[in-house]
Amino acid sequence: MTLLIARRVALSVVTVLLATVLVFTAIQLLPGDAATQILGQNATPDAVATLRGQLGLDQPAIARFFSWLGGALHGDFGTSLVSHQSVGAEVGRALVNTSLLAVITIVVGITLALVLGMVAGLLRDKWPDVAISTIALVGMSVPEFVVATVLVLLFSITIPFFPAVVVAGQNATIAELLPSVTLPAVALIFVLSAYIIRMMRTSVIDVSDSEFVRTAVLKGNSLGRIVFKHILPSAMLPTLNVIAMNVAWLVGGVVVVESIFNYPGIGTLMIQSVQTRDLPVILLITVLSAVVFVVCNLLADLISIALNPRLRHSRSAR
Repeated sequence: MTLLIARRVALSVVTVLLATVLVFTAIQLLPGDAATQILGQNATPDAVATLRGQLGLDQPAIARFFSWLGGALHGDFGTSLVSHQSVGAEVGRALVNTSLLAVITIVVGITLALVLGMVAGLLRDKWPDVAISTIALVGMSVPEFVVATVLVLLFSITIPFFPAVVVAGQNATIAELLPSVTLPAVALIFVLSAYIIRMMRTSVIDVSDSEFVRTAVLKGNSLGRIVFKHILPSAMLPTLNVIAMNVAWLVGGVVVVESIFNYPGIGTLMIQSVQTRDLPVILLITVLSAVVFVVCNLLADLISIALNPRLRHSRSAR
């Protein structure tokens, strides 16, 4: 078990490093840089060259990357090329705002998806299953930006119940953000839950048809005991990976939803940083996104092993 965790952690570190290198390279291939974005198209070549020197952009790309990497390994992620503030502080403020949205989405979305998937699987081919499966298929088919736009049209314009955009800035408190977090959270929950519902439904149906569940029924076990002791633990195993992938997807999905609602989180900051070529901010957000992705997958594997001892023995035997 310890060896397995060590291998996965090592692979995770390599994954984060590769993601950082790829993003750094992609930004270098884009036309222009932070100096040209700050000064505008009418800037003289001398002014651009002077600002590039002040920002350190006149150094070779590989030297700038290893300089950033050396600082990052010591917890120093540099200074924003645009705001000249600490990148860690700037991203930290946006991360707090995104965490509020993400926690609501994960807690409500995953709980709702597991319950609905379980109900659909236990009542397959009946009207609750048909209704839940139809909603899940719609959620799987419609992109998050379409869901967000429809929610704005329905509940901000047609029925002006929720604000269409968030007017609070990056320094807003949680209390100031709560009234505006409903529609972004609903948009993310709708898409996040769809895949988990479908996977949970399929797993419940497969487990319900297995021999050990039929044996438990013949022994006269109560429905609650059969569901929570026999069906749910086994059905959760294949669903965990889907949950992990969808939580990791949330990092990308939140970028789109935050931009639509002008939510002052990581997604909005990422778009602004790409537009201004603010490379230190982009790199830190990339590191955070990659870490979330690998941690979600690692936790899914560990929970699967904990729920199914056969996986533990089979992997340790390799």
